[in-house]
Amino acid sequence: MFADPRLATAATDALLDIRLWPRSRLLAWVLMPDHWHGLVELGAWETLPDLMRRLKSNTARQVRFVLPLACSVWAPAYHDRALRHDDCLLTAARYLVANPLRAGLVRRVGDYPHWGALWIEGVPPTARAAPPHALCRRIAPVGAA
Repeated sequence: MFADPRLATAATDALLDIRLWPRSRLLAWVLMPDHWHGLVELGAWETLPDLMRRLKSNTARQVRFVLPLACSVWAPAYHDRALRHDDCLLTAARYLVANPLRAGLVRRVGDYPHWGALWIEGVPPTARAAPPHALCRRIAPVGAA
């Protein structure tokens, strides 16, 4: 679905909408042709199911605005993995954004248009009293393997 640049741009715009992230932070992400990966720091009182529901709903709405006949954008389930330490964040972010390279879609990560990371803007994750709960996400659109 996201191989179509119009749909990928609509989904990316929705994913990056600041209203989607009132409590949590999107640290790194990549929108692949058939799924999305994100490294997320959950905020206080934010649950993963609530965040995923908002994320899927917001992106699906924007994709349907561009392609009204798109019935189901995302598969109902998702996969997550918790990271144990902050020092794993940069390694996880690098691995995550390199997915298009490993998939053979581009020769350099920077050539792929649908990715981003907090560190690119020069803003490292802030230190907190309690370590953040960071999760990797893979959300597959309907019909994706």
